[in-house]
Amino acid sequence: MTIALASPSPSLFDSWAAAVAEFGGAHIDGAGLDAGVVPDLAACEAFAAKAELYGRPGAALPEGHVPCDYFWITEGDEVVGFISFRRELNEWLRSYGGHIGYAVRPSRRRRGIARAALALVLDRARSNGYHRVMLTCDDDNTGSSRTIEGAGGVLHDTIDRPADAASAPATRVRQYWIEL
Repeated sequence: MTIALASPSPSLFDSWAAAVAEFGGAHIDGAGLDAGVVPDLAACEAFAAKAELYGRPGAALPEGHVPCDYFWITEGDEVVGFISFRRELNEWLRSYGGHIGYAVRPSRRRRGIARAALALVLDRARSNGYHRVMLTCDDDNTGSSRTIEGAGGVLHDTIDRPADAASAPATRVRQYWIEL
């Protein structure tokens, strides 16, 4: 099967809901969802509308939010993960989030899905005139650091990220830049 990027759509609801449920209510990097979201049809439809808004050039976004292209990583008609490309960096993203965030369903990890999806998003960034992009991962996330480094990521720094109100604990974060 081939890994592809799909625009969020209720047409993939069943697979999306199964993928979201697999994370057990935890935050899902790159998914654009709040932790604890209930993966029902209303949430899927709301997210598809959010993705369309954030991807629309010149859209009025909430304070502190940046334009973003959200994708569902698919293999055939199955949603196997999530990836987002943030077209701008605000202060928080410049330190802790980067341009690209992604997550692969726990049951589908260690199969090259993140690597393939990241390559697709990097191709899009390059074709849209980006010369370099920033990615981050937790310092102890060996799989993600290997994926980023395998895509050409060069470690810029490792910094402390404070705990936040969304229940993310304080942690060390690795900052990478990828030249396109």
